[in-house]
Amino acid sequence: MQDILDRYSSLLREVDSWFAGCVQRHEELITCARGCSSCCRGLFDITLLDALYLRSGFNLLPDDIQNSIRLKAKAQLDPLTARWPDFTVPWILNPIPEAEWDDMMPEDDETPCPLLSDTGICLVYAHRPMTCRLNGIPLIDISGEELFDDWCTLNFVDSDPLSLVDLRYPFNELFAQELLLFHELTRRLLGKTISELDTIIPAAVFVDAEIVREAWVKNNLIGD
Repeated sequence: MQDILDRYSSLLREVDSWFAGCVQRHEELITCARGCSSCCRGLFDITLLDALYLRSGFNLLPDDIQNSIRLKAKAQLDPLTARWPDFTVPWILNPIPEAEWDDMMPEDDETPCPLLSDTGICLVYAHRPMTCRLNGIPLIDISGEELFDDWCTLNFVDSDPLSLVDLRYPFNELFAQELLLFHELTRRLLGKTISELDTIIPAAVFVDAEIVREAWVKNNLIGD
């Protein structure tokens, strides 16, 4: 699966290039920069593809840092598993009814991401999920379709970014390419094309592709 992760890395770099261009053109309006961790709080769902890519970066960290992160991640996971027993190895959200995801991941949760250093630096910055790379700027497709019209409150103070045409990007095409990669991942891993398998960042440091495969083959624990 390394080739899939490599191709996903290329796709993520395209996102980084778009974001960097936005910052360069509007540096007076956008405060986002590496080291700012204002948005690195609480829980949110990420794809299995993101989780495996993040895990590949996590595996490059020194053992002592990995152990520290695992302890922080476990502290976040244990209460979730206690309330939702199905959320355990292989750490896939899908067995949990989606109507309950908001309870699992409340918007007012200010718990720092376990991947942050003591100084607020992301320890797997090069391998952070797609969502982390897109956060802070509204997502407007080049067609004008508003895919996500919120933005970080530290950005665009007293201005309307929705009117800035040069922030737009072919997001529909980007997400279509991401989905194709995800389909290829699930076909190789599970022998079946699946469009959605999600987890959260604290669980991603424990996610293992072979364990996901075994759970699927043995019990079909992760649903359709």
